[in-house]
Amino acid sequence: DWFKRAVFYEVLVRSFQDSNGDGVGDLKGLTAKLDYLQWLGVDCLWLPPFFKSPLRDGGYDVSDYTAVLPEFGDLADFVEFVDAAHQRGMRVIIDFVMNHTSDQHPWFQESRKDPDGPYGDYYMWADDDKQYADARIIFVDTEASNWTFDPVRKQYFFHRFFAHQPDLNYENPAVQEEMISALRFWLDLGIDGFRLDAVPYLYAEEGTNCENLPAAHEFLKRVRKEIDAHYPDTVLLAEANQWPEDVVDYFGDYQSGGDECHMAFHFPVMPRIFMAVRRESRYPVSEILAKTPAIPSGCQWGIFLRNHDELTLEMVTDEERDYMWAEYAKDPRMRANIGIRRRLAPLLDNDRNQIELFTALLLSLPGSPILYYGDEIGMGDNIWLGDRDAVRTPMQWTPDRNAGFSSCDPGRLYLPTIMDPVYGYQVTNVEASMSSPSSLLHWTRRMIEIRKQ
Repeated sequence: DWFKRAVFYEVLVRSFQDSNGDGVGDLKGLTAKLDYLQWLGVDCLWLPPFFKSPLRDGGYDVSDYTAVLPEFGDLADFVEFVDAAHQRGMRVIIDFVMNHTSDQHPWFQESRKDPDGPYGDYYMWADDDKQYADARIIFVDTEASNWTFDPVRKQYFFHRFFAHQPDLNYENPAVQEEMISALRFWLDLGIDGFRLDAVPYLYAEEGTNCENLPAAHEFLKRVRKEIDAHYPDTVLLAEANQWPEDVVDYFGDYQSGGDECHMAFHFPVMPRIFMAVRRESRYPVSEILAKTPAIPSGCQWGIFLRNHDELTLEMVTDEERDYMWAEYAKDPRMRANIGIRRRLAPLLDNDRNQIELFTALLLSLPGSPILYYGDEIGMGDNIWLGDRDAVRTPMQWTPDRNAGFSSCDPGRLYLPTIMDPVYGYQVTNVEASMSSPSSLLHWTRRMIEIRKQ
């Protein structure tokens, strides 16, 4: 049950450290910074996707489930990273995108070219766009429909996310086999588990909203069985942005202590922490915790304040959403889809007392806390960057060129470093925080230590 006591740390390979001066963070760079993470006291690193991908959605558009994106390194670098983390007493979980692939994936390319071939049935094809009319559109900013016409196959394909991310067809046993074999591939390399991305949407069924269907739970039970049999001590963390009463289903059977995912994110508690503090009332948090059903004995909630996406406001009422936007995102540029694309420190106007209060709440609520890289030094965001890139800028190590992230020419950085007078890397960086005993970084480290006691 290591995951029940663990403090997780979400780190983007692209954003942490560039080892070869090409302007993009990579696995060797991340490995070189493991001593810092060990010093901070985190127990488990969560890596969002680093698989081969055209990168139209930050790597959540996978084009090969068993290959590393070349600019991040190769499989040998990955194995070296996992071993180095294990030597320092840290575990590693990775993101696994089950629901969809990139439209550049060879499976999809084959599926469009040859409807009767081995991959013809790997995706959800139809002659019109009328099916599954009750499935909501998730990316309201960009998508008008969950169906897109493919000129090659002359049919429509179904996608819950972007049109370049066709949904896999889990009714096809071959797709299930492919997924389980990809999971085994990474477990064989020594990782400690997965965050399973977008699990509510694996199956679709006419007349439903196509979320949380029984078939999805059946498949997850199968995955869990496989993992328990061959890879004990491994954790599955479900990402289901749903109400707690629906999310508890992803833990599986209550009596047996849980037979699906070991952990699930608690999305609704997060915006309510922000509301509670602003209203100076515990009610928003205590109410949602009271509405959260008991979970099986072998399971645990994952809780977080911020991550690599927008601070999502899907799980609040319209009135609460307007309140959050008015309080925390006065500038419309700070909003994305149904949320707020800002980091923790700027959300709280860089008020040290508030940042400490929020972090202390996170570390003391029931569940395992997940920290987001850079928040421990109070990093800022850049709302001039597109979509979710606002909160994915390079980690700020030193006041030197490129914040010590990379030796490249600044114009070659994958995203610019933050320059402003408050959050700019000249002021806000690990080196400065390390040398000041009263810094947020030292405070955060002490809090993690206290939590462990």
